[in-house]
Amino acid sequence: MASGTALIYDEEMTTHKLLWSDPICDIEVPERLSSSYEQLRSYHLVERCVHVPAREGSEEEILLVHRSETLEHLEVAKSTQTMNEEELKRVSENYDAFFFHPSTYHCARLAVGAALELVDAVMSGKVRNGMALVRPPGHHSQRNAANGFCLFNNVAIAAEYAKLKYGLQRILIVDWDVHHGQGTQYIFEEDPSVLYFSWHRYEHQEFWPSLKESDYDAVGLGKGKGFNINLPWNKVGMGNSDYLAAFFHVLLPMAFEFDPELVIVSSGYDSGIGDPEGQMNATPEVFAHLTHFLMQLANGKLCVILEGGYHLKSLGESVCMTVKTLLGDPVPQITGEMAPCLSAVESIQNVRAAHKPYWKWLAYEDTSFLQDLSTKSALLKKANSNPSTEDESKITNSNNTVKVERFLELHMKNILFPVPPIKTATTGSTGSEHFLPEHVQVVKEMDETEIKALVSGFYADLVKEDKTLLSLGSMFVILDKILKKEVCNGITASPTTALSAAVALRHSVRFGFQRVLCVFVGDMQMIPNTEDGKMLIINICEKEHNLLLLLLKDAEGNDFFSAVLGFILPVAYSYQPNLTVIAVGPNRNLGISGISLLVALLQGLAESRVFAVIEDTEISLMQSVARVLAGASTPPFGSYAPPTQEKVNKIKALRDQFQQEWKMLQCSGKL
Repeated sequence: MASGTALIYDEEMTTHKLLWSDPICDIEVPERLSSSYEQLRSYHLVERCVHVPAREGSEEEILLVHRSETLEHLEVAKSTQTMNEEELKRVSENYDAFFFHPSTYHCARLAVGAALELVDAVMSGKVRNGMALVRPPGHHSQRNAANGFCLFNNVAIAAEYAKLKYGLQRILIVDWDVHHGQGTQYIFEEDPSVLYFSWHRYEHQEFWPSLKESDYDAVGLGKGKGFNINLPWNKVGMGNSDYLAAFFHVLLPMAFEFDPELVIVSSGYDSGIGDPEGQMNATPEVFAHLTHFLMQLANGKLCVILEGGYHLKSLGESVCMTVKTLLGDPVPQITGEMAPCLSAVESIQNVRAAHKPYWKWLAYEDTSFLQDLSTKSALLKKANSNPSTEDESKITNSNNTVKVERFLELHMKNILFPVPPIKTATTGSTGSEHFLPEHVQVVKEMDETEIKALVSGFYADLVKEDKTLLSLGSMFVILDKILKKEVCNGITASPTTALSAAVALRHSVRFGFQRVLCVFVGDMQMIPNTEDGKMLIINICEKEHNLLLLLLKDAEGNDFFSAVLGFILPVAYSYQPNLTVIAVGPNRNLGISGISLLVALLQGLAESRVFAVIEDTEISLMQSVARVLAGASTPPFGSYAPPTQEKVNKIKALRDQFQQEWKMLQCSGKL
């Protein structure tokens, strides 16, 4: 199993800079790279990564994408190395929002080479994942033209290189930059081996690059139909919940159906708070959550390659959140109201409608296009208002930068927390230490007298038999360590999982936790009282209970994904628990890979505090869940099963029933 996170950074790439005044290009500064690297150092993340040196990409590698009969694009770039300032300016004016410096060609080759070195490190198993900090960025660059600060398309070249060198047939590119990566779209729009997803500020084609083909209905061409996903943001101010909703209701279901062999992120952080380009409100920790989700694909093979990001503090913190997550650190609690805005939900609905003909998971979803969008009237008002002068907008941006810096200083102090010294704990009572991964730490048992005193004092109404005491002791000792933040997560075997889960929930609330999520797989014979709102129970079972809610029988294949991505994750993120308890009891209706993936996805919540209680006969399941808790990649899920109409309808009925309370369930504009 590959482990470790690569970090690629070369100071040489800071030599590319603007030599004259240009109000469009002056935000693409060398400090974007150097300050991000310094921020990584300040969090002591650099020394925890595997250093991989950058190299120049060869002409042959660049021509994997930028090929033409005349090789004009490459030849023009080469010729700029010896030009004076006037000549550089003249050549730059031939392109939309691009500038040349004598070192630009060298830096762009380094950016390409860094991306390819990252692909090699991940694909060869030298590391599990990694990030390349590169300049100039790449996703606007087209086969024959520089564009939007980009000379060569680093991510597109990396994808073609991975296909050629490693024989890959399915690569997912996720572009979370705030601008549409039209260059990447043009390169792959007829290619079904690359699934390209981009969300971007669009405002009904008013925002750069202002292309019709950046809208939701550009789904790809020819054999590539269905493999180009554009999610347009039609207003500014999108936040954490909008980004998460896009993942739950569009990207993740498509990604799991596509089943990529490698995931590459066009990682632009101008979609983060404070950025003068994006004007969005997403805070840095959202990128930890997005990264965490993508780590569950492609057996963890994930290459993150820097694109945009023009507010230095916001950029640096977001880069650090991404790298911390790649390293396997607990994911910080997400902040902000968990409710996507109406405009985001409308865009999500239109993307789902546009892609319905091409994806099995959408076959029975109730999708229809929305033409009368809530943002259209705002656009008319904007067109009729007096535009502010350039000087006014610069003053506003300058004031905003200082405000955002102050906000982020406080915000990061609030959300960051010391990583517990132990990742995963268990006890030796069931002999489980002999078959669990070596990274799982065995903690000391609780004394029997202590257990009896605790049970008789607080849980006597639940515990009727002495024989269950020993397994409860194991549960108490691990849970206490999680609650006291001495360990990150834990796992225990139990002969009576329903009882153990019920006691664990009440014990956590008694400890002071205000929101405890319990996901119970199998027959849950005893249901704790949830009326005070301090517990939320989701039961995946065959029999109907008088429970808060019921999930599906035989939730394998696509039924599993529609249940987890379309229901469990949105509800869990809406609830925002302080602790997640996952219990697997008798008559489970989910396979080992499904339960393991569910555990992995739920680690994004509650600062990754997860307590797993597994039926003591389930040794293979214990091993698989323990590996995931300890940080291993999730096991392969197997071939994708098409959905059944009955199950899709059940999930939809549940969504309709609960979406007013749990707003992250909303994926349709008809609310």
